[in-house]
Amino acid sequence: MLGTLFKKLGVKFSLNDPQWGRNSQNDNKQNNDGKKPNNGGPPDLDKLWQDFNQRLARLLGNKNGGGGDSSGGGFNPGSAGMGIGVGAIAAVVALLWLASGFFTVQEGQTGVVMTFGKYSHSTTPGFNWRWPYPIQSHEIVNVSQVRTVEVGYRANAKNKQPKEALMLTDDENIIDIQFAVQYTLKSASDWVFNVRDPEETVRQVAETSIREVVGRNKMDFVLYEGREKVALDTSQLMQQILDRYKVGVQITNVTMQGVQPPEQVQAAFDDAVKAGQDRERQKNEGQAYANDVIPKARGAASRLLQEAEAYSARVTANAEGDASRFKQVLTEYQKAPGVTRDRMYLDTMQQIFANTTKVMVDAKSGSNLLYLPLDKLISQSVASAVPGAAAGSAGTSASSSTMKDGASTVETRPQPDDRSRDSRDSRDREGR
Repeated sequence: MLGTLFKKLGVKFSLNDPQWGRNSQNDNKQNNDGKKPNNGGPPDLDKLWQDFNQRLARLLGNKNGGGGDSSGGGFNPGSAGMGIGVGAIAAVVALLWLASGFFTVQEGQTGVVMTFGKYSHSTTPGFNWRWPYPIQSHEIVNVSQVRTVEVGYRANAKNKQPKEALMLTDDENIIDIQFAVQYTLKSASDWVFNVRDPEETVRQVAETSIREVVGRNKMDFVLYEGREKVALDTSQLMQQILDRYKVGVQITNVTMQGVQPPEQVQAAFDDAVKAGQDRERQKNEGQAYANDVIPKARGAASRLLQEAEAYSARVTANAEGDASRFKQVLTEYQKAPGVTRDRMYLDTMQQIFANTTKVMVDAKSGSNLLYLPLDKLISQSVASAVPGAAAGSAGTSASSSTMKDGASTVETRPQPDDRSRDSRDSRDREGR
């Protein structure tokens, strides 16, 4: 802008210009001494200043031109022309200085304005203005960006940082943990002013938090079932510490990249894990066997107990029934001993003959009428014929022999009329 103003004023700062430093009205004339101007020497400052004042006066409407002595008697510029020129230049410089205070904040960013290095205010996205340097300055902070800090490694899992990754558990075992923390900014001013190196602060807070959480838990818990809980506890503890420091950070996620024993003892740890798995498997097998055997044993014991109780109840009931029946028979026997005795005898013989295979013939009566249990004989012959022909023939001979033996060992069986007559005779004898 100053160059444009100097061009309008006609001022040329070029050593190659042959008219540089000469008066525009006396360019083709000699000086007062009758000598030609020195074209090869240094420029005349008096002429240069006079020429500048004349051109400035013409630009501002002063038709007289000149603000100094045209004779070139010395460096004596006019006070009015000099004041106008200095004022114009100062105004242009002031405008340029004020224009340098404009700045633009993109969406998702926040501008932090500082007055002499001290926090003044924060700006919203858009076109903003502040007092120019050195009064005020600003810093653009991206508050929507998801930032990541890595602990225990850098860039990839193979690039480990042992000083950060190795930690001590509650059961005094060393464990190697690699994890990443994702966070955003919730206060741009706190992020810029409250800590010197905010990213390194977040990394140190993350390392401190994970060490505290791991130090409160066992190694197996951290390695297997407790990984998610460790990450959640670490995130909560980090947020508490960062809020206490007023860093202006919001923790969004803690991701476990790798949790394992140190490489130096990895093989021994794998063996121990396999042994533990074998132990658990054998325990499960033993428990399954016990779950299969114990219910069966309990069921068998319960069944035996119930059978014993049933047998006891049956025997007791039979004994009570026999005793009751005996008492009833005794009562009847006392009323009629002979009748009761004959009845008992007949019932007993009926029970005996019902289970025998021999035929009883009454030989004393001399009667030709025989009572043969045909149903018994038929059932016996059918049962003996089932096993086979040989067994059937043997059964037939046995049956015939049995019949013969039965005929030879026949016991007298009284006819119904005879039994009644004998009973009357016996009662008469007892009565006499």
